[in-house]
Amino acid sequence: QVQLVESGGGLVQAGGSLRLSCTASGRTYGRYPMGWFRQAPGKEREFVARINWSDGSTDYAAYVKDRFTISRDNAENTVYLQMTNLKPEDTAVYYCAADYPSDGLYDYWGQGTQVTVSS
Repeated sequence: QVQLVESGGGLVQAGGSLRLSCTASGRTYGRYPMGWFRQAPGKEREFVARINWSDGSTDYAAYVKDRFTISRDNAENTVYLQMTNLKPEDTAVYYCAADYPSDGLYDYWGQGTQVTVSS
């Protein structure tokens, strides 16, 4: 059992930056891949980024690469999404998810944090 809580969302002007955090807790906490997804109103959920527990390697959606950076702290209980040069089309609810037990499926999800980018 893993519990995830996102924070750091808010309202920002286009071109600005936000840093999202996702803190994991629960008795099943361990090293496993983590990912970020987002869903805008009227659109389907889409992949944003993920970080692999085994070597720290990362993967990004093409439309956010070079603008967003996913990272984790040394305790591996928190994952971050540093977002820069935000655009209005980045407006969405951002969700943190855990690929536990490292089987390629995201079984645990946070409740999401709203990111709104104004023009």
